[in-house]
Amino acid sequence: MSVTAPDPAPALAPPSAAPARAGRTRTAARRRRLAACGALMTPFFALLVTVFLIPVGTAVYLSFFSADEPGLGFGPERTVFVGLRGYLAVLTDPTFLGGLATVALYCLVYIPVMVAGALALALLLDSGVVRLRAWAQLGLFLPHAVPGIIAALIWLYLYTPGISPVIELFARADITIDFLGLHTVIPSIVNIALWSNLGYNMVIFYAALQAVPREVLEASVVDGAGPVRTALQVKTPLIRASIVMVAMFTLIWALQLFTEPVLLSQSSPMINSRFSPSMYIYDAAFTRNNYGLAAAASVILLLCTIALSYAVTRWTSRADAPEEPR
Repeated sequence: MSVTAPDPAPALAPPSAAPARAGRTRTAARRRRLAACGALMTPFFALLVTVFLIPVGTAVYLSFFSADEPGLGFGPERTVFVGLRGYLAVLTDPTFLGGLATVALYCLVYIPVMVAGALALALLLDSGVVRLRAWAQLGLFLPHAVPGIIAALIWLYLYTPGISPVIELFARADITIDFLGLHTVIPSIVNIALWSNLGYNMVIFYAALQAVPREVLEASVVDGAGPVRTALQVKTPLIRASIVMVAMFTLIWALQLFTEPVLLSQSSPMINSRFSPSMYIYDAAFTRNNYGLAAAASVILLLCTIALSYAVTRWTSRADAPEEPR
C-alpha cells in the first residue's frame, strides 16, 4: 500500500510585503492625481506667465532705465540705469497724484452705487415682484454685451451740447445742464460704467440668491419677517461672499479707468491727457516716448491695486471670523 505524501504548505509572504504593495499603490495613485492636476493646471499657468508675469517683469525691468541723449540732445540716444529715479519722478509729479485723487473719488462714487444697485435689482428679481424675469434679466444684461468703446461713444453723443436730444429736452424745460462740466464729469463717467456693468453684476447676485435654501426663507416668513426684512437681514448676509467678490472686482476695474475719459476728453476740457493713472501711463509711453516713466507708473498702479485688494480681503476675513469667547 502506497502512502501519498501531503502537499507542501504554500510559502507565506513575508509580513512586510502587503504594506509595501499598499504603499506602492498609494504612491502610484498620488502620482496619477498629480499628473492629472498638472495637465489641468498647465494652461492656466501658461496664460499666467504669458499675459501677467512676463509683462510685469518687463515693466519692472524697464522702470529702472531711462533714455538719455548726451551732447545737449544731439548725440545718439542711449539707455542708462537710473534706479529708483523713475519712481521718485512719478510720485512727485502732481499730475499723477491728481489722477490718483480723481480715481479715488471715482471709486468712492462708483463702487457703492454699483454694488447697491446690482444687489437691489437682484433682490427684486428674486422676490418675484418683477414679472417676466427672464426678459428683465436679458434687458438689464444686454448693455454689458456692448463693447466699452461703443458705450462711451453712445453716451458721448448724449452728453455733447448741440447734438444731444437729452440736452435739447432739458433746454425746452428751461434747464441748463453741462454733463461734462467741472462738477458733473465724474458722475457722467460713473453713469457710463453703471450702464455697462450693472446688469452683469446683477446676474452674479441673482445666481447667488438662487442658491439660498428655500427653507431658510420660509422660516423667516414664519417668524414674521416681511419682504424687505427678509431681503436685508436674511438673503443679503447669505450671499456675503458674492458681494465681496463683486466689490473687489469692481475696485480693480475702477482703478484702471481709461476708455470712458479718453473718449469724453474730445468734448470736455475738464478731462486732460493725464486724467487718470492709466491715461498718465499712456501719455508717458506713446506721447512723450518715456517708457521708463510709464513702466514705473504702471508698477506703482499695480502695487496700489494689490494693496487695496489685499486690504479688502483681510477686512472681510476678519469680519467673517467668529469671535473668540472671553
